[in-house]
Amino acid sequence: MWPNDSALGPCFRPTNITIEERRLIASPWFAASFCLVGLASNLLALSVLAGARQGSSPVRSSFLTLLCGLVLTDFMGLLITGAIVVSQHAILFDWHAVDPSCRLCRFMGVAMVFFGLCPLLLGAAMASERYLGITRPFSRPAAASRRRAWTIVGLVWATALALGLLPLLGLGRYTVQYPGSWCFLTLGPQPGDVAFGLLFALLGSFSVGLSFLLNTISVATLCHVYHGQEAAQQRPRDCEVEMMAQLTGIMVVASVCWMPLLVFIAQTVLRSPPDMNPAGQLSRATEKQLLIYLRVATWNQILDPWVYILFRRAGSGASTLASVPGPGRSPCSPSSPGGPPWLRARETAAVAPEGQRPFNLGPP
Repeated sequence: MWPNDSALGPCFRPTNITIEERRLIASPWFAASFCLVGLASNLLALSVLAGARQGSSPVRSSFLTLLCGLVLTDFMGLLITGAIVVSQHAILFDWHAVDPSCRLCRFMGVAMVFFGLCPLLLGAAMASERYLGITRPFSRPAAASRRRAWTIVGLVWATALALGLLPLLGLGRYTVQYPGSWCFLTLGPQPGDVAFGLLFALLGSFSVGLSFLLNTISVATLCHVYHGQEAAQQRPRDCEVEMMAQLTGIMVVASVCWMPLLVFIAQTVLRSPPDMNPAGQLSRATEKQLLIYLRVATWNQILDPWVYILFRRAGSGASTLASVPGPGRSPCSPSSPGGPPWLRARETAAVAPEGQRPFNLGPP
């Protein structure tokens, strides 16, 4: 609890903003339009995903399941946090009067951390899945790919939720943020605030960095296969290119939207002297920067579904390079029980006698 506001709950910090200023900053029409566009985009992506999963190969099914978890998370994030923000913008309710016990603020803080980390963690999980699928295609059973993918989504949700609950257990605090319409972690100098802010920023940054590393290796491997000596028979299918195009797009969107906020959080909590004064008040410049970076990060939930929608035919542009599917067969459906030719070649190399092995098409 802040020293000069003992009558208030622990989520309230001193603020110097009037109702007129809040009206200028917080437009209910913009917030409502933003949420509606995001919800509609994610619903469209979910409907497209539902059709794409029908008859897809095990490898493709695993990737689409993870992507479905990402889009579903983005949809729920916009729905839950957007409902609170739009309501606040519309009626400009006094948070002190509506939520004196800080329960709504804590709920929104948990939601902001949960729905913020989930897309980054799921992006890293998808990058790991594609990395293993391209460089180690026979290291895991294909039959359980969809069940395994949903297990990964569940683990990501559990990890993000566990981190979001830490302030309720004493590590860090959720407080009402400028202009009084949302709650988030506190960028203060207290050890708990510093530890939680760094944990959030470093975990998010690590997820983005891991995605970049694994996606780079996967793309390099695909390029090596395309230009290999067995190109005529063993090039990847269109769907391999399509999945990597989607995954690369998701990584770029996450990096552009989230890295400014993550870096800003780390810089602010480590700043010396601290940006927050002993009364719990941040400078107006810092508050405005946090609001801008948060709004940029929120675009991730709108752009993610469009990356899938717009890039889902990206592999068709490489049809002159990739193998052509047979009549009535989707480019991403399994061409044979053994998988695509370029993956079957690796299996052949692993079991064939030394003098009959084909050329190596990628990392061992």
